[in-house]
Amino acid sequence: MNRRLFTVALSVPLAALSTGSIDGKEAVDDVGFVSLFDGKSLEGWTQRGGKARYEVDDGTILGTAVAKTPNSFLCTDRDYGDFILEYEFLVHPKLNSGVQIRSHSLPDYRKGRVHGYQVEIDPDTDRGRMWTAGIYDEARRGWLNDLADNESARKAFKPKQWNTVRVRAVGDSIKTWLNGVPAADLVDSMTQSGFIGLQVHGIGNRAGGPFTVRWRNLRIKDLGRHEWKPIFNGKDLGGWLPLPGGEWTVRNGAIVGTSPRSERRHGILLSKDTFKNFTVRCRLRVHSGDSGFYFRAERVPSGVSVHGFQAEVDETGETGGLYETGGRGWVVQPDADIVQRANHKKGEWSALIVSAHGRRVVVHLNGVKTAELMKDKGRLEGHLGLQLHGGQDMHVEYKHLEMLVPVKRK
Repeated sequence: MNRRLFTVALSVPLAALSTGSIDGKEAVDDVGFVSLFDGKSLEGWTQRGGKARYEVDDGTILGTAVAKTPNSFLCTDRDYGDFILEYEFLVHPKLNSGVQIRSHSLPDYRKGRVHGYQVEIDPDTDRGRMWTAGIYDEARRGWLNDLADNESARKAFKPKQWNTVRVRAVGDSIKTWLNGVPAADLVDSMTQSGFIGLQVHGIGNRAGGPFTVRWRNLRIKDLGRHEWKPIFNGKDLGGWLPLPGGEWTVRNGAIVGTSPRSERRHGILLSKDTFKNFTVRCRLRVHSGDSGFYFRAERVPSGVSVHGFQAEVDETGETGGLYETGGRGWVVQPDADIVQRANHKKGEWSALIVSAHGRRVVVHLNGVKTAELMKDKGRLEGHLGLQLHGGQDMHVEYKHLEMLVPVKRK
């Protein structure tokens, strides 16, 4: 196998592209952990957002909600990419809270509002929800991985007691454990690094209290980071092979595919290299016709040129679904609600992300998960490719094709 990631990308073995995983019962090696809190001061932390009170009390960080103030966050002064994070918390049964990871506070985003992944602290026993250790996207997309279908994790929460959370974030994989029980298992690559923040949720004019949350034994193990590297150089088709059918050119930094209705063959632009475990993203625009982003594909001597999986790309609400050419046909078709949220429109740029690690395949369109397979039966390695469907007037564009790769430590 050729393990080269094109001339414009980082050279790294394919095995290193996997996000990896750990079993929920596996102990974490203590080597490499450092404390995020010295037990005496809030040195290394900065408050953002609302005006909740943060202080050191009896070796813990104590957060106290204040009426008529928005969500508050005590944030680390440095950013983290890939890591294992562990902490304990004790929360008032009527206070929502959480821990931000890979989060930001940018002046050009909603006037600096803290946003990003949040590992939820949800003591809502009244409604029986208890989604503690689920993953919420603060000030962006809302719930990404709640615990509605994970009864064992919900039951692991201990009201009015100290609870322990472990978070493992590597590449586009984010997993959590609550008191040793596997909780969230998310594949999402929107943000690869950022600060860690301790949230005290706003309480409005709620009576009672004081509404408090405490944290202790906060520690982190730095596992490096991932970053996006191009697999298309923006200038020519180096590293890619046009197969018969249609025409592929490069204009204004984008790969442009066109084909007339009279062309019966599927025109495929195929990567010269093969890939096994990967996460790839691109921007795409459909002017007309039925296209697709192929992965784990193999060449075949026929008019379709390749067999394999494709993330569907077309003018309709099927974009972001999964189709297997030369095999099962439609495997996942997005439902109407997902299509509407993804907001993919003809003639406008959309963002597509395909993650394939082992037998788990996840597709996102404009930040919305449109398809997911946990135990796919298909091929585990093959080429990437862009499709022009035969027998249609085709005009599509792809740009900013990038692969998520680990950064080699110096």
